[in-house]
Order: sequence, then C-alpha cells, then structure tokens
Amino acid sequence: MLDLNFVRENLDYVREVLRNRNFPSETLEKFVELDAERRRVIGEGDKVNQLRNIASKEIGALMQAGKRVEAESKKSDVAGLKDEQGELEKLRDGAEQSMHELLSHLPNIPANDVPVGIDERANVEVRKWGEPREFDFEPKDHVDLGEALDILDLERATKITGSRFSILKGSGARLERALVNFMLDVHTTEHGYTETLPPFIVNRQSLFGTNQLPKFEDDLFFLNDERGLALIPTAEVPVTNYHAGEILDAKDLPKYYAAYSPCFRSEAGSYGRDTRGLIRQHQFEKVELVKLSLPENSDDEHEKLTANAERILQLLGLPYRIVILSTGDMGFGAVKTYDIEVWLPGQKAYREISSCSNCGNFQARRMNLRFRRGGGEKPEFVHTLNGSGLAVGRTWIAILENYQQADGSVVIPEILQRYMNGLNKIV
Repeated sequence: MLDLNFVRENLDYVREVLRNRNFPSETLEKFVELDAERRRVIGEGDKVNQLRNIASKEIGALMQAGKRVEAESKKSDVAGLKDEQGELEKLRDGAEQSMHELLSHLPNIPANDVPVGIDERANVEVRKWGEPREFDFEPKDHVDLGEALDILDLERATKITGSRFSILKGSGARLERALVNFMLDVHTTEHGYTETLPPFIVNRQSLFGTNQLPKFEDDLFFLNDERGLALIPTAEVPVTNYHAGEILDAKDLPKYYAAYSPCFRSEAGSYGRDTRGLIRQHQFEKVELVKLSLPENSDDEHEKLTANAERILQLLGLPYRIVILSTGDMGFGAVKTYDIEVWLPGQKAYREISSCSNCGNFQARRMNLRFRRGGGEKPEFVHTLNGSGLAVGRTWIAILENYQQADGSVVIPEILQRYMNGLNKIV
C-alpha cells in the first residue's frame, strides 16, 4: 500500500502514475476530499480543545475563589465540549479509515526505468537465451502430444470437475513430480533458498497483505463458511506473510524462501483466452521464490531472483526470453517486473513461464513487516520480492513441445532422467 503522506504530498505525480498504469486518476479526487475533511475536523478539534483548556483553568480559579455554583456551571459547559470533541474525533477517524481504504485500491509506483505504455505492446525485450529448435517435421502442441501418449486427459477432468482442469497420468504425472523436485533441489542447493511447505488455505488478512484483496476478490476461490478462508492463488501469499507483523533484525536479511504449492484461480475476466490445454487452468502447480530484503539491496536481489528462475530453463535446455513489463501490463503491487517467456514450438511463440517482481515496501506496509537496523533505531519496512521458479505445468508443456520427436515420442532432458527413475523417453 502507498504511504498516505507520500500521496498527499505528491498528488500530481501520483495522478500521472495512475494514468500510466491504466488506473482512473479520478480516484484521487475522493482522497483529496477526505483529506480536506480530515484537516477541517482536526482544526475544529484543536479549537474545542483550546476552549476546554481555558474553561478548565477558569473552573480552577472559581473553585479557588469559593465560587462553587459558577464552577459547576462551567463544568457542565466543559462536559458539552468534551462530547463535541469526541464526535469530532469519530469524524476524523472515519475520514482516515476511508483514506486508507481508498489507498488499498491504488497500485504501486513503478520504478523509473519501467517502460511507459498501456498494455503488453509496450513491454521491452531485455535478452534471449538459446535458439528455438529447427524441426524437420511439423511440431505438435502439448495437447495432441499428451493425448496421443496417453499422459494427459482433459475430457475426464472436465467430467469430474469442469472446464480448465486436467488429469496427468503415468509418465506425465511422473514428469510433473520430477519437475517439482528438480526445481526445489536447484533453488535450495544452488541458490540458497529455505524450502517451506505452507498452508494452501489462507485468511483474508494474508490476502490483503499480498494485495489480492480487495481488488482481486473475484479471482479467488473462497471456502463456503463464516471464516472467510480461501484457497491460495499462489504460494506467494502464505510465504510472504510468514513474518507479517514482525520486526526483523537487519543482520538477518535477506531471507530466501522457496515453496511448492498447487495454485487455484478463477481466472475471472480471462474466459475465451487460452482455452486449449494447460496454459490457463483453474488449478496448477508452481514452485514459488520469495525474498525479504533491505531496501537498498532489493534491486540487486530482483536481478538475482530472476537469474535463479532462468537457471531452471537453462539446465533444461529450453529457449526463453526476458521482457520488462510496461506500466500498463505489470502487476498491481509491483515496482518492476521481469517476465520470463519460454519458447513453445506448438504455438510458435514465447509464452510466460515466470513473473519476477520487486514490490518495494508496498506489501510490507500492508502486512506491517518491518526491520530494525540497530537497537534504538526506528523500524523500517522490508522490501518483498517474488517470482515463479517455475510454473510447473508450463514447464511440462515446454518439455513436451521442445523435446518431441517425429514419431510422437518425447525425450526427457538428461538432467531430469534421474528424477524419472532413469526413463529417458516417453513413448
């Protein structure tokens, strides 16, 4: 969440940022109205408080002079002023609460080097790795490959649950599990992340902390009871909230966490997009990377996190590119985001397989996650970062499509074969 004082003191700048993020800048007009009301109420409260102080001194003087009747009359007046001040304080608190509620709907301020644009067309390619394979046959997509190999069943998943669900079976299920183990092993042994296995159900406060609420409530699956719990849309939610409400020691930062989890998303607003196969599912698996950083180091940690996610694709020999997202395409809570897009021969296109974001202190402010540099120093907000390391299902897709053979079989990348009990090909 944005700092209230920052918004108040930089209204024109925030208006420009909101326009660049395709967010209605008129939202700030209500903020200005509420701020004016808050200042008015505080001013009136100060005047009432002054009158109370004057009256209290007069009461003391009257009591000292033995004028009890006049003093009691004055006390009645003071009681009325006290009630008036109480009402003004309620109005002030109400205005402040409304201001904070409004701020909870405002997106983060992008970094200065984020390209300005209204959508993905303004994204900028940073670099590429690997060369897309040249096929001497027409490559199939993962659906045709998976169904022919009898490792993917979409029809029965739809029967059991509904559209945008899938069943992996046999070597296909084994490949998914192998990818999870492989990713966690690389991130914990090579990159220094601590593995966690978090809850897959979280409360509303945790969802507010990582800015799924209130703006993205329609994209969540809630449990049908009075507790307001929801299935996680990403492990970013429970893992980033791990230290919510705490004050960490600066010497203990950065903290690196990795977590496997299923993810559940209603994909509200995306109907009609990517309806074929596993690209956009209501349930999918991911290995998530989360970092808690000192503010001055978060830019460097962002580059490292992105490189950590890239490493998985490099080890698997999958071509990809890195793009920096524009102001109109980046996530709600991000200061800056790199998308990693893997090459999919079946689509003849690069598709997102990871989003790596630096959120600055935006999430930490919402979850009151702070650190202290020294014993007597004032606590500061931590910077939070997150990224997929990687989306497991989309990695599964990329392996099938990039390693397919003319006869319809799929070669298993050598580095994964030990996770597949030595299996080197799915036939």
